[in-house]
Amino acid sequence: MRIIFLGTPDFAVPSLKVLVDNGFNVVAVVTATDKRAGRGNKIKTSAVKDFALEHNIPVLQPERLKAPEFIEELASYQADLQIVVAFRMLPEAVWNMPSLGTFNLHASLLPDYRGAAPINWAIINGEKETGVTTFFLKQKIDTGNIIFQEKAPILPEDNIGTMYEKLKNIGGGLVLKTVRAIQAGKYPQTAQDLSKETPPAPKIFRETCEIDWNKTSEQVHNLVRGLAPIPAAWTMLSGKNCKIYKTSLATPQLPEGVEAKQPGEYVTDNKKYLYFKTGDGFIAVEDLKLEGKKRMDVKSFLSGNKLD
Repeated sequence: MRIIFLGTPDFAVPSLKVLVDNGFNVVAVVTATDKRAGRGNKIKTSAVKDFALEHNIPVLQPERLKAPEFIEELASYQADLQIVVAFRMLPEAVWNMPSLGTFNLHASLLPDYRGAAPINWAIINGEKETGVTTFFLKQKIDTGNIIFQEKAPILPEDNIGTMYEKLKNIGGGLVLKTVRAIQAGKYPQTAQDLSKETPPAPKIFRETCEIDWNKTSEQVHNLVRGLAPIPAAWTMLSGKNCKIYKTSLATPQLPEGVEAKQPGEYVTDNKKYLYFKTGDGFIAVEDLKLEGKKRMDVKSFLSGNKLD
């Protein structure tokens, strides 16, 4: 069985690695074009490209997926199956090419959280469980027939960073299970109920990350978890942008005589604690980064930054 793998970030690497480690015939990899980034404007290659080159797998990096020359080159590999993990939307001419189809690994329990940021939104919305799904591609994004799913708990201490790591490894195992089932010709296909209203997972923008202090402490806490460590929730503090990486829902013990404040205002002793007023109480900030400063825990921050 000839396989073409399409993916870009490190989330996709365990899925590619497990195929290589188990002897599957990955004849080519399709990934993003190289980009200049960081200090010195150096060329940055994708994690999937780096892995492919280490294992002598041909790498295709099309700028346009509909370009006739790319379609022709892709067809020349005569793939039986294509696998997509963390890659951009494919045109039908690409996903409909292999005889066995093209399946995608998606980091949610479809039909919930279709879209670009499923792990973020599951945490932001306070879900206690998420998972990964393999499904065959069709025209409308994330709506194809489900092959397999595997669940994973979202623990109270989890954030986007920890869940990303968990799901990329669970996903690798599910990709292997799916490929073996397709190779054997014995696999389920469950149609998604497209009439059902499900929580979406749209792309995360800067405005998505701004903390609305009128929301409840739990909602603010989940927003922080769902965006930490990257891109991070933010608010304004002392006239500067402040990223907040960790909060605590433990009920703060406010000093005697402190009156209730408006949402977004804070209370601090400039030594040990920084509490922000939310829509239903106070929330403790534990880890933050003020614009122009390093990221640090709240005690270290307060020892060098006195707040009014």
